[in-house]
Amino acid sequence: MEERKGHIGVTTDNIFPIIKKFLYSDHEIFLRELVSNAVDATQKLKTLSSLGEFKGELGDTAVRVLLDKENGTITISDRGIGMTEEEINKYINQIALSSANEFLDKYKNDANAIIGHFGLGFYSAFMVSKQVEIVTLSHKEGSEAVKWSCDGTPEFTISKADKTERGTDIILYIDDENKNFLEQGEIDKLLKKYCRFLPVPIVFGKKTEWKDGKSAETEEDNVINDTTPLWTHKPADLKDEDYKKFYQDLYPFTDEPLFWIHLNVDYPFKLTGVLYFPKLKSNVDPHKNKIQLYSNQVFITDSVEGIVPEFLTLMHGVIDSPDIPLNVSRSYLQSDHNVKKISSHITKKVADRLEDIFKNDRPQFEEKWDDLKVFIEYGMLTDEKFYDRAQKFCLLKNTDGNIFTFEEYKTLISGNQTDKEGTLIYLYTNNREEQYSYINAAKDHGYDVLLLDGQLDVHLAGMLESKFEKSRFVRVDSDIVDNLIKKEDIADADLTDKQKEELNETFKSQLPKIEKVEFTFDYKPLNENIQPIQITQNEYTRRMKEMAAMQTGMSFYGEMPDNFTMVINTNHPLVKQIITDVDGKDAEAVGKYASENPIIKQLVDLALLSNNMLKGESLSNFIKRSTELIAGK
Repeated sequence: MEERKGHIGVTTDNIFPIIKKFLYSDHEIFLRELVSNAVDATQKLKTLSSLGEFKGELGDTAVRVLLDKENGTITISDRGIGMTEEEINKYINQIALSSANEFLDKYKNDANAIIGHFGLGFYSAFMVSKQVEIVTLSHKEGSEAVKWSCDGTPEFTISKADKTERGTDIILYIDDENKNFLEQGEIDKLLKKYCRFLPVPIVFGKKTEWKDGKSAETEEDNVINDTTPLWTHKPADLKDEDYKKFYQDLYPFTDEPLFWIHLNVDYPFKLTGVLYFPKLKSNVDPHKNKIQLYSNQVFITDSVEGIVPEFLTLMHGVIDSPDIPLNVSRSYLQSDHNVKKISSHITKKVADRLEDIFKNDRPQFEEKWDDLKVFIEYGMLTDEKFYDRAQKFCLLKNTDGNIFTFEEYKTLISGNQTDKEGTLIYLYTNNREEQYSYINAAKDHGYDVLLLDGQLDVHLAGMLESKFEKSRFVRVDSDIVDNLIKKEDIADADLTDKQKEELNETFKSQLPKIEKVEFTFDYKPLNENIQPIQITQNEYTRRMKEMAAMQTGMSFYGEMPDNFTMVINTNHPLVKQIITDVDGKDAEAVGKYASENPIIKQLVDLALLSNNMLKGESLSNFIKRSTELIAGK
């Protein structure tokens, strides 16, 4: 065969600039594309052999990646079906004939969508190469070896080659801008990232061993991939230890997962994989240990946001489906019909698995609830269909550590925690230690208190108020205990406006300055055994500020000062004495009286201390003053 020159069968000359320019940020994808093509060629030959259409010996079917730093080349070599000159002309030169031009026009502004379509995966080689050669010999009897060469323009040359073994060698002459791909460590990293689970052995160099104080190559091929990863096996053939080992292989040095789900679907689409519920730390890093998306064991992406339901991005593991296009464009994936169906199915399988564990092993489910609830609450908050399923197994825990389903807890509190309007009040704390006195006061009234101290609990409470019929969530420190669940109206203290002004000035003058905190005063004739001063914070405004801390778009709430109410118990003996002492005094006399009476400052500080609001110098002064009062000074 004489060497001949030709022109690649597209009428536009812009394919190579598009590939170079628009795919440059993802130029490492070239290795995935070329190795995947080599695997496809190998798999096709195996299929032909199994059907009896190929009579030869398969022999070594590994795909080999060879690095020649001295000559500046990377070679991807397979022993698959190979190509004839006619097939090169059809699959390489013509680029799917006329449809390529239409395709290029359509995706010229989103060139990521090119990869994986119309045979253009091969052309990703030109992202990193100044010249590409194909040396190939078809499996068909009587075929001649062919060499194709192109320098990144629409021009190519084709000639006879000396190759004697069936298969294809793709030889990349790496350009000056991409010399980093001539480093062994870089290629090793990319092969492990993209080709770790390909179904054909991928060989990159030789294994090494430590010998005579240094690393030395052995004669054994360095196979970088596992051709039959765990998710390709039948669940019945696997043990718990297999799932745990695979998890550690995926994410070294992590805690054991809580549970896992083995996906194995054949209809209406093919889907396999394993998803794990990890033990989440309080500081969840959504960028670590993400779900890995595969298509026929070829790694696509671990940026699965918008591809799988939002709450499932907290899970770890692998999803594999040939119905997911081998494409790096997330926007393209997100609009793909099959991807949307797969996303819905995964949500259903997760709900099924959780419900099954809850029904069949509730003690284990409860034991792991604190770790599981982030997933479940996140799902309920972001996915209506998941909420419908999860309300059966979402749990509530009270301050005594007892755990209830929604229905069980409603039954528990209905008798005693319904207010005069018929609203069921769910009392809760978000900090058992800091709100200890408020919790105790509620329990003394026979109330039960929930522990809602999780990252999403304040959001969950808001959602459940809209879902539960005539129900409200109220934090135990949002009001005095008699007002938390109003059985009847509590009368205001029998004080004149003048007396209230005098008392306001008395107590306000002894408040320390606390940045971005404001106080108002309220006077209630409570039982004389109840604390003289209690500090409460309105449920709605406090909840809005807590949500603002976690949610963009609500920052204006975060900038607002914290408003607290100091509820003064006018029936307490110490308060009664203060009311008597300031009655009729002018503002100056009230200020002098308050500053000279250590009891007033002590009462204010005690209220602040019980709310964890006494800090620094104020706390030091309180301790000193307490010591002096005890000593009778």
